Amino acid sequence: MPKKMPKVLECTVTSCAYNTKKTCHAMAITIGDPPQDPACDTFFEASQHGGVPDMTAGVGACKVSSCQHNSAYECDAPDIHVGMKEGTPDCLTFEMR
Repeated sequence: MPKKMPKVLECTVTSCAYNTKKTCHAMAITIGDPPQDPACDTFFEASQHGGVPDMTAGVGACKVSSCQHNSAYECDAPDIHVGMKEGTPDCLTFEMR
């Protein structure tokens, strides 16, 4: 059976170039290091918002093997939330194995 890409249900990092009204419009995001505090590697700031306006981002890759939702570097969570944690845009759905 094909694997379903989990969606970014909400992103409260409104300064991100892909964020419009707390929705991520990148085609897919990557969650990355550090392992104890997984950050959104897709985050960046720009004067214009980008992405695909009628699309909600999915989790294309997760490099955090210490997360219980990680299976072969793919996310198995039904959906995720992204938000600021200690000044970094993080995956708030992260749960240590």
